[in-house]
Amino acid sequence: MRLSPPKVVVFWIAVILAAVGFLSFLGIIPIAASTGFWALVIGFVILALGNLLKDF
Repeated sequence: MRLSPPKVVVFWIAVILAAVGFLSFLGIIPIAASTGFWALVIGFVILALGNLLKDF
């Protein structure tokens, strides 16, 4: 299996989701506190898919 670097857009979407999830998990963003963990997970899944799939 060959890994490819994710596109810039996919990378930044994953970083933003992971940052929002982490900050809400810490309580800095209280509005999204209930979905913080899932935002973090989705961000890292998107980043993994960006590495695994060639045209993603």
